[in-house]
Amino acid sequence: MQPLEIPTFQPRLRVLNREQALAIHTAALEILEKIGVKMEHPRVLEMLADAGGRVFDGDWIKLPAYLAEQALRSAPRQIVLYDQNGNKAMPLVDQNVFYGTGSDTTFTLDLETGLRRRCVLKDVAQFARLVDALENLAFAMSMGNPEDVPKVENIYVYDFAEMVKNTNKPIVFIADRGEDIAKIHEMACLVTGGEEALRQKPFLLNYSEAISPLRFPENVMDKLLFCARKGIPICLPSGSNAGGGAPVTLAGAMAMGIAENLVGLIVHQLAARGAPFLFGPNVSTLDMKSAVVSYGCPEWSLTQAALADMRDEIYGLPIWAFAGASDSKVVDAQAGAEAMFSIVTAMLSRCNLVHDVGYLEYGSTSSLEMVTMANEMVAMARHFTGGIPVNEESLALNALERVKNAGPKGMFLSDDHTFDHFERALFLPRLLDRSRYDSWEAGGSHDLYKRSNAEARRILDEHQVAPKTDDKVLKEIDALVASL
Repeated sequence: MQPLEIPTFQPRLRVLNREQALAIHTAALEILEKIGVKMEHPRVLEMLADAGGRVFDGDWIKLPAYLAEQALRSAPRQIVLYDQNGNKAMPLVDQNVFYGTGSDTTFTLDLETGLRRRCVLKDVAQFARLVDALENLAFAMSMGNPEDVPKVENIYVYDFAEMVKNTNKPIVFIADRGEDIAKIHEMACLVTGGEEALRQKPFLLNYSEAISPLRFPENVMDKLLFCARKGIPICLPSGSNAGGGAPVTLAGAMAMGIAENLVGLIVHQLAARGAPFLFGPNVSTLDMKSAVVSYGCPEWSLTQAALADMRDEIYGLPIWAFAGASDSKVVDAQAGAEAMFSIVTAMLSRCNLVHDVGYLEYGSTSSLEMVTMANEMVAMARHFTGGIPVNEESLALNALERVKNAGPKGMFLSDDHTFDHFERALFLPRLLDRSRYDSWEAGGSHDLYKRSNAEARRILDEHQVAPKTDDKVLKEIDALVASL
C-alpha cells in the first residue's frame, strides 16, 4: 500500500485581486509619468534625464514607465542575508517570512525600573544581545538613538559597532549620509574579511527613506548610490502615510508610495544593474485625533498584505514590512493586541522582511519586554500558518487502535505516538501561562509583562554571543570607533 502523501495547505491572506493590483500599479506609473518627483541630487537628476526622464521646474523630473519596467526586470528576485560567520540565514524570496526589531527610538522602558527614559548606547547593545538569543527573531536593528554617543554626527556608526559586538545575526542598519555609511561598510568588511567577501555574503541591509510626497533629498540618494555600487542590499520605503504625507485613501497612498519606491529602484538599477533591492513603501495612517503616525492601526497591516499580493501578481521582488509594534505607552493589553494582530497578518500575508518588533508609543519608545513577548507571538503565528499536515502518521489510526485494544487503561497520553509527535504537533508556549490557578498563584501570580521582564533579564544575564570567526575583529572595530 502506498503511503498517504498530501501536500500541507498553508493558509494565506489575500486582500487584492489582480485587477486591483494592476490598477494601483498603473496609477503609480502615471504619477511618475505625469506628476513627477523632486530629485535634489544633481548627479542623479542628470542620470535620470540621460535615461529618458524629462526635467522641469529646476529639479523636478517625469519618468517614463519603461524605466520602471526595466528596473523591475533587472532587480534580483531573491536577496540572501547571511549571519556574520558566513552562514545562510535569511533567504528573502517567495513567501519566506523573517522578523526583527526596529531603529531610532528616542526612549526606552528601563528593564530595572520600568520607567521611560532616553536611550543610551548600552541599550543598543542589550537589544542586539537579546535578539541574538531569541530563536524567532532573525535580524537586529538598533532600537534606539542613544544620547550618550561622543559625536552625534556619527551616531549610526556607534550603533552599528554595538550591534556587531552583541549579535551574530544579520543587521538592518541606518545611516545618515555618505560619510557614515562608508564607515559602516568599512566595519562590515572587517567582519567578513574584505569587500569582496561582504559582497558575496552580505550580513547587512540598509534602511533609508525618501520624503513623502515625492521628494528625494541628496543625502538619501548618496546612500542609495553607495549601496548599489558596493552590493549592499537596501530598502527605500517612503513614509506615504494616509492622511499625512499621502492621500487619505489607502489605494491612493499605496499608489504614491509605490511610485516613490519605483524611483528608488530605477536609480538603484541604473547605478548598478542587478544590485539587491528590497521593495515596498510604509503605508500607515495619520491618526486624525492625535496627529501621530499609527503603528497599531489595522490599515498598515492591510496595505502590506496588499503589497504582498502585488509582489505575487506583478513585481516578483522580496518586500519590506512591519509587525509587533503598538501605539500603547506601556506593555499592556493594547500592546499585546496590536502586536499580535500585525504579527499574524504579516505572517498570513507572507511578507518577507518584517521589522519594528518591540516598538511602543508609535515608534518613539522601545521595550526589551515587548521584544521578548513578541518572540513568542511570532512562534504562535508560524505554528498557525504552518497548516495541518495530513498523512498516515498524523491521522494516527495505529495509535487509536492501540488505545482501543488496551481497554479502560488505554490513553493517548502514554502512547508512543504522543511522545514521538507532541513537540512538532502542538504549540508549546514558554511565556504564555496555561497553569492551574493555584499553581499560578503559588508561583507569584505573575502576569505576562512580569514574565517577559524576568525572561529578558535572564537572557541578558546568561546569554553569551558566539565569537566571530576572526577574534581580532572586535578589537579592530573598537579602534575604528575610537578614531572617529
